[in-house]
Amino acid sequence: MTEMDQLRSGIIEAVGKVRAENPLAGSVTNGVTMDFVANAQLAVGGSAAMVYLPDEGECLVAAGGTVYLNMGTLLPIYEKTLPRTAAAAQAAEKPWVLDPVGIGIGSLRTELLSQLKKFKPSIVRGNASEIIALAKLWGLDESAGSELGPRGVDSTDTVEAARSAAVALARYTGGAVAVSGEKDLVTDSKTVAISVGGSALMEKVTGFGCSQGGVLAVYATATDPFTAALAGVAHYNVAGARAAQVADAPASFKTAFIDELYRATAADIANNPLELQEA
Repeated sequence: MTEMDQLRSGIIEAVGKVRAENPLAGSVTNGVTMDFVANAQLAVGGSAAMVYLPDEGECLVAAGGTVYLNMGTLLPIYEKTLPRTAAAAQAAEKPWVLDPVGIGIGSLRTELLSQLKKFKPSIVRGNASEIIALAKLWGLDESAGSELGPRGVDSTDTVEAARSAAVALARYTGGAVAVSGEKDLVTDSKTVAISVGGSALMEKVTGFGCSQGGVLAVYATATDPFTAALAGVAHYNVAGARAAQVADAPASFKTAFIDELYRATAADIANNPLELQEA
């Protein structure tokens, strides 16, 4: 069996397991996109729970198969919640997903992301500029990207420009990194996978990246980080492309997208176009 065949088989198995078991993937996520995150997790077959207090984050780790930490719209209490939740996941040997939304905005976010380095997220998901900025903050890759960095929550870099940063992050964590863009990149530091699909309308609705992080967390309950990241990214590309066939404006597209997340079969997701390259 080739590497491609093994990955496709793993994706099919992960999708089937998620839909059969309805795993809990709790989140400490931002208030702007919380609803979208939860509904996307439910649509792919997972179970969602959103919290913000430190002890609640630790309880989510104990109760669920994984946890998702999103750095958007930080509250002061997150200074305790995020490190304690990540520490609990590491201690329990459970996977966790990090989305460094807004990296570079404010001292609290920078300090928290610096603290989270030692807990080694199983999956890091972000746009190209966020991935480059995180690799630089963690001292893993100083060469990649432009000098502009993220523009708020938007990227000023191409996915290809983030390749070395993504590989460096994955090598450090021992997990996977997913970089979103016109073509998505997923790596485990040994292999780089390019996944295509989706729609330009995804950039016209807030929360697609945040909600994808929640879906990656759902899949991380069912398989290894690299396969989980590939499954979540492919699922989004399939659903985005199909939603664009029936909706031509942002609001209707978001609704159609959630429907298509729900409708996509394991075979649809596994057979989404994928190119494998050496890292």
